[in-house]
Amino acid sequence: MADNTFSLQIICPDRVFYEGEVKMLELNTIEGEVGIYKDHMPMTMIIAPGVLQIRESDDTVKMAALHSGFVEVLPEKITVLAEVAEWPDEIDLNRAQEAKERAQKRLDTKDSGTDMARAQTALMRAIARIHAVK
Repeated sequence: MADNTFSLQIICPDRVFYEGEVKMLELNTIEGEVGIYKDHMPMTMIIAPGVLQIRESDDTVKMAALHSGFVEVLPEKITVLAEVAEWPDEIDLNRAQEAKERAQKRLDTKDSGTDMARAQTALMRAIARIHAVK
């Protein structure tokens, strides 16, 4: 049977978040959700907040919240440079739900003093955290 894995490395400013051989990687980019397998066309993409899914070589699926950064795709290796990545056990679900409510209120009020892009990003990050835990 042919080896259908590739090397994945996810690096954050404070740690190497993940390193290993995987079958598939799924994440959000500013252009939409992408799934990547071995021998994918080389490219770079900008990460958008969302849930990261990693299918390991033994078919175990790991999920994490991924907030922003860049991904470099090569046929045999993917490198993710992430501002923040969090495993579900690192996320405080109550805090994430409160952050979601605060961001949603800021967006709903449409106050001229509100930085709408920042509020939208905060909402997307909170939702990513919540979905990574559930």
